[in-house]
Amino acid sequence: MSNGDQLATILHVDMDAFYASVAEKDNPKLKGKAVVVGAGRRGVVSSANYEARKFGIRAAMPVYKAKALAPHAIFISPDMARYEEVSSQVMKIFEEVTPLVEPISLDEAFLDVTGSKRLLGSGRQIADLIRRRVEEQEGITCSVGIAHNKFIAKIASNHCKPNGVLEIDPEKVLDFLHPLAAKEIWGVGPKTNEQLMKMGLLTVGDIANTPRSTLIRVLGQASGSSLYELAWGRDYRDVETEQVEKSISASETFDLDLDSQEEILKEFLRLTERGVERMREKGFATNTISIKVRFADFKTISRSKTVDLPITGTQEIFEVVKNLYLSLNLDRVLIRLVGISLDSLVEDEDVKQLTLGERATGWRQADKAIDRIKGRFGPGSLRPARLVEDHQDE
Repeated sequence: MSNGDQLATILHVDMDAFYASVAEKDNPKLKGKAVVVGAGRRGVVSSANYEARKFGIRAAMPVYKAKALAPHAIFISPDMARYEEVSSQVMKIFEEVTPLVEPISLDEAFLDVTGSKRLLGSGRQIADLIRRRVEEQEGITCSVGIAHNKFIAKIASNHCKPNGVLEIDPEKVLDFLHPLAAKEIWGVGPKTNEQLMKMGLLTVGDIANTPRSTLIRVLGQASGSSLYELAWGRDYRDVETEQVEKSISASETFDLDLDSQEEILKEFLRLTERGVERMREKGFATNTISIKVRFADFKTISRSKTVDLPITGTQEIFEVVKNLYLSLNLDRVLIRLVGISLDSLVEDEDVKQLTLGERATGWRQADKAIDRIKGRFGPGSLRPARLVEDHQDE
């Protein structure tokens, strides 16, 4: 709630096919054609414009499948620096409307415009203002959901794409929400949806009319309680303007499937180095390290370990990564992708509680020296020995 008992007015603004739209903006010759952002023999689709989606192409689809569906489509490589540049300009437009902006990704954000209505008009008028400014200044379109909380606003924006506005009256939330498929609720992925279907729960209304205790028994305390609340349209989270990064990840899809343990561990080291450098740049330490392994048949498994104290060192984090991978006991199994994730991040205040028998100097100081050298001479100036040869090839 905002302003006493007044219901909040929350917007969820979502760019339409953002990466593809930026490509069209930069190259007007692409307009009207099927455009897919994603390239490479083993790549996946990052974005597809609405012309391409007519052929069944969707984000996260392997590029080779997308090419089979639409051989005539134009496939382009992602340009993350460009997307970040446009995203930054779009977020500035949002901040001109309200200081309460919570970016979710490069192409979407929540805005609390409750306090802006006195100057700028109703939620719908503000939504139209934002859409007009984004199109005029950045040459792309967006869709806006309007509701009294974040959950309903998010669903509303999904139901008015592309280039639309949908406002859900607080008095009619359940009329809108309950007929929807259960999978539209946050937290309902394929596995949870399968469990719900086994229970005969196909719609949001079905979930709402199931006892909370039953949902908790089947899905667990956190998931069961959350689904029950959301199924009744209840979401008490505020728009948070300060985003604390909770995870840093890095992954790599191989051009050819690998089955060599040495090569796979070398890639894990490369990813660890990349992720840990980003983490230290942002001033964080990690409590939980995770790995992801995807096999040639696309089956994916993950493992994680939570350490006793937050850590920042490349070598000590890689030791955890390596042990997690070796514990899988994969012998000559074809692997197409590996990834690492540094989770449960906390601020690294440069105060480290030493465990019994640990030296006060060592890898931590070495990592700081390495960071300084890379900052001065570039990211490739100093690397683990086993990666030097690969870097020369690059």
